[in-house]
Amino acid sequence: MTVSAIAFNCSLKKSSGEPSSTDAMIEVLKKKFAARDVTLSETIRVADYNVLPGVTNDEGEGDDWPQLLEKIKAHDILIFGGPIWMGQISSIAKRVLERMDAFLTDTDDKGRMPSYGKVAVAAIVGNEDGAHWSSSQLFQALNDTGWTIPSVAACYWVGEAMHGTDFKDLDKTPEKVDQTAGMVADNAAHLARLLKDNPYPGHE
Repeated sequence: MTVSAIAFNCSLKKSSGEPSSTDAMIEVLKKKFAARDVTLSETIRVADYNVLPGVTNDEGEGDDWPQLLEKIKAHDILIFGGPIWMGQISSIAKRVLERMDAFLTDTDDKGRMPSYGKVAVAAIVGNEDGAHWSSSQLFQALNDTGWTIPSVAACYWVGEAMHGTDFKDLDKTPEKVDQTAGMVADNAAHLARLLKDNPYPGHE
């Protein structure tokens, strides 16, 4: 069964050609997913788009969210990546979650949101503590908007406090991060296939 994934990089920076720690973490997961026959088709740098504030599927002229929403709907797995800023997920990550609030009313005739039957996992990087808090923010909001969260759904790395090393600057992926990425990919791919073959029934 073909299962596809897309990644959203919620860095505060637009694409510039410079290495990104969030992209580096997404790349770790990409390789693990590929080993499970799941293709990561694209990584979206959300800062490159004009995602307007709001809680609907289309906030009008100049809003790029509708095209990003179509990309989400076309895939089975969402890798929600981003950095830790001030101990929490980035403002861009929060903007994406706010726009997903529209899923609550964008339902089919059985009450299923567009995210029903789709799996979400997290890729988090930062130089201070905050990975657990960031993942709890993400997973609560993603669950509220219909996503299914597998066991061991977050792959993260945080450096030492008061230190300047970034994930992208490491000589190699730490063994524990590599192992966790494999588990995230295993569980997400397994769950996505189960849901694709046997969707949530919804309600009448």
